[in-house]
Amino acid sequence: KFEQILIPTRREFCACCTKAAGLLAVGAAAGCGGSPTGPSSDAQSLPSVSATVSGRTVSVAVGGTSPLASSGGMAMTQTSLGTFLLARTAATSATALTATCTHEGCTINGASGSQFVCPCHGSTFTTSGSVVKGPANRSLQQFTAQVDGDTLTFTA
Repeated sequence: KFEQILIPTRREFCACCTKAAGLLAVGAAAGCGGSPTGPSSDAQSLPSVSATVSGRTVSVAVGGTSPLASSGGMAMTQTSLGTFLLARTAATSATALTATCTHEGCTINGASGSQFVCPCHGSTFTTSGSVVKGPANRSLQQFTAQVDGDTLTFTA
């Protein structure tokens, strides 16, 4: 006894594939925003500050109206050496971290309270780069930074 095999028409095949792709897209979107590893809804965008680069030394003005003018201030800067997260930790000290999340390489550009937040999957990091909440499981790369007068410097 032979069984009849039904071969879909091109139209039926395309409709099925389109439906499957749509379901996959919805599932991927739900996985990023609606999961326990989704981005934090209370994260605020970090202010951007300009910097100058000489060799591998990065200098940022932190006086006056800079978001890094006082202890507790946080910002990001984009240079020819990369994008960095900056935090003023005291009158004469600061931290500089790579802004590349150790989970999947997204650029971290937000903060919640005193923690940096990755916009892709919600990993949070302290101002010294340690992981507070995953999915990231490695600290951000930290660079030694100091504040002298109205200038923050670090070597990348």
